[in-house]
Amino acid sequence: MKIPAKTEPFLWGVGAGAIALAIIGFNFGGWMTSSTAKQQASTSAELAMVKLLAPICVAQFRMDPKATASLAALVATDRWDQSAYVSKGGWATMPGSTAEPNRDVAEACAKTLAKRDV
Repeated sequence: MKIPAKTEPFLWGVGAGAIALAIIGFNFGGWMTSSTAKQQASTSAELAMVKLLAPICVAQFRMDPKATASLAALVATDRWDQSAYVSKGGWATMPGSTAEPNRDVAEACAKTLAKRDV
């Protein structure tokens, strides 16, 4: 089967238009692949979890009988080691959990505690 000569420019235009549409759609139109959507959803869920669990960590820290001394030790600790201090103190471990403390929760808790008094 032979394609008429007049249809060749049309086919080239369709191909170029499809490529341009894909480039514009993915770069500027908000289109995304399913893997990108899953990654963004996972990141959003992680941020929401940290936002919800950090106040629990702060409350556990404040309920500790040695909270004042622990806060002084936390503030005296280097900023990059403060989250490890909170994790080791057990305040970033959620009640009823046997899992390791979440590093991001411990970091958010340490930042909150370092900004204000117990």
